[in-house]
Amino acid sequence: MSTVGTLILKRSEVAALLTLDDSIAAVEQAFRLYGEGKTEPPGMLGIHTGSGGFHIKAGPLATSRNFFAVQANANFMKNRERFGLPTIQGIVALCDAERGTPLAIMDSMEITIQRTGAVTAVAAKSLARADARSATICGCGNQGRIQLRALARVRRIERACAFDLDPALAAQFSRELSAELKIQVTPVAELSRAVRSSDVIVCCTPAKQYYLKKEIVAPGAFISAVGADNPDKHELDPALFAGNKIVVDILEQCATSGDLHHALAAGVVTRAAVHAELGEIVAGLKPGRISLDEITIFDSTGTALQDVAAAITVYEKALGAGAGVRINLAD
Repeated sequence: MSTVGTLILKRSEVAALLTLDDSIAAVEQAFRLYGEGKTEPPGMLGIHTGSGGFHIKAGPLATSRNFFAVQANANFMKNRERFGLPTIQGIVALCDAERGTPLAIMDSMEITIQRTGAVTAVAAKSLARADARSATICGCGNQGRIQLRALARVRRIERACAFDLDPALAAQFSRELSAELKIQVTPVAELSRAVRSSDVIVCCTPAKQYYLKKEIVAPGAFISAVGADNPDKHELDPALFAGNKIVVDILEQCATSGDLHHALAAGVVTRAAVHAELGEIVAGLKPGRISLDEITIFDSTGTALQDVAAAITVYEKALGAGAGVRINLAD
């Protein structure tokens, strides 16, 4: 394959190249480098339109060489019913950070799905109890699936509950993930009972009104909140943040876009109540869970650290496999 021009990769090619284990390793390395101060902070921009919006996340990362990536995702909730199109569509552009050269442009869907599951796995290594065996997944779409798969990589999950506003989706999720992971996955209509008996709770919905209430979370639980990636989304009761261990992916993002921002706005906590960014814990600068009974919360808005880490992996594997096509964009 020619090395001249920009490599173009379709979603099917990205999916064939990127594994969940790759994503977990790449995301963990990216947060470690960030925690050690070896890469610059990533940035985020959200722009809303009449029927949806665009999220733009960008940042550098130095691994085998100096890279820079921009992820531009469109999120249009009514796309499927109106046009038969996916809710989320987008691209990741990977560049050489020394020369500015565009190295690759790839579909973003597999990267977005996998890196979001991967960051929960990375957080769970330090924040979930080592003996965690049960989970509740709130939201049974593609993200819910990758979240349970990722958790099963780092904790010996034996049973899970699946909750969704669409009971048929929860039932399908349960059948398929039970068979795939060889664990007991059960659809539930009542969230409170499932949450009370779970060691891990994952919230990955587009909810705009919180549904995970403080009183239904048992001592010792680990909560991964990944759905609230803009100021309008809201999954966690603000009261959950008071007195519990709060870890964020990037503080500035979570303070303006994540579930943390609702707790700040409600005056329940201040920024000083945040225990750590995930990078600080991965780098060993701050402790993760320190007791069996503490409730730990990971607020994740999704960062360019994850995008660039996954995109680097895809790009380097594509070079080795001769995947994709080359286009000289400057012609």
